Amino acid sequence: RIKMAEMLAALPKLVAGLGDGEESDKAAATAIMTTDLAMKSIAMETDIGGKVVRVGAMGKGSGMIHPDMATMLAFLTCDAAVPKDIWQGILSRAADRSFNQITVDGDTSTNDALIGLANGAGTVSVPSAGSPEAAAVEDLVTQCCQYIARCVARDGEGATVLIEVRVSSAPDDAAARRVAKTVCGSALFKAAMFGRDPNWGRIAAAAGRAGVEFEQEKLGIRLGEFELMKDGQPVEFDAKAASEYLGNAAKGAYLTDEDTVVVEVDLGAGEGKGVAWGCDLSYDYVKINAEYTT
Repeated sequence: RIKMAEMLAALPKLVAGLGDGEESDKAAATAIMTTDLAMKSIAMETDIGGKVVRVGAMGKGSGMIHPDMATMLAFLTCDAAVPKDIWQGILSRAADRSFNQITVDGDTSTNDALIGLANGAGTVSVPSAGSPEAAAVEDLVTQCCQYIARCVARDGEGATVLIEVRVSSAPDDAAARRVAKTVCGSALFKAAMFGRDPNWGRIAAAAGRAGVEFEQEKLGIRLGEFELMKDGQPVEFDAKAASEYLGNAAKGAYLTDEDTVVVEVDLGAGEGKGVAWGCDLSYDYVKINAEYTT
């Protein structure tokens, strides 16, 4: 339990130390880090009818990541005036397309939170759920959440690459997201990615056990530019070049196309699309957690 007496006694000092500059932002984003290797923050803005709306976010997380939402914290602010019910909808949908679509190790905990604050300090007001203002705010919020979510996945304990699984032609978007996250969370798939093994079987097996109906004769799988499976059958591909693609990603610049392994899965079962993010499973993940003492 939180020691409330100590926390309450410290609040005046903490409030007095608040700031609104870049250094204060960095200090807050750094203070919440635990096993994280990199600070995670972003700020974006857009113009709505000649008025500017701004959204900022920061987060932490590296291990025990498999939302609902695992040992992960995320905080998001927006200066638009947004009614409570509309804001809740915006934040929930953004979470479904970001934090709820990441996995590092399949383990969850009780310590996760996504807190979003819309304070109305700017000049933009959202009049209704279907308004252009609402759409613009939701787009910004979603982009910020997805960036922080990708940061968490890339910073997974022991990770050497970020993995992005894109599922298309699913029965609906929810089904696509489910398949994508199942593939991302497969230990066998993650280990293959660390071993630079372009193993289409690991991907197909994970997609097949996701609980989404599709005909295996229509399944297609790509790894980067390499087609591994078409119409449910493996196809010839340059395995050495595909393995080099995985190896090069481990050398790429942080959170760019260069350090991201892209897997595309086509179910041939509808119009649904979804994305999930994860990372590979390395020796270092075992070492970090084998030596971890609470």
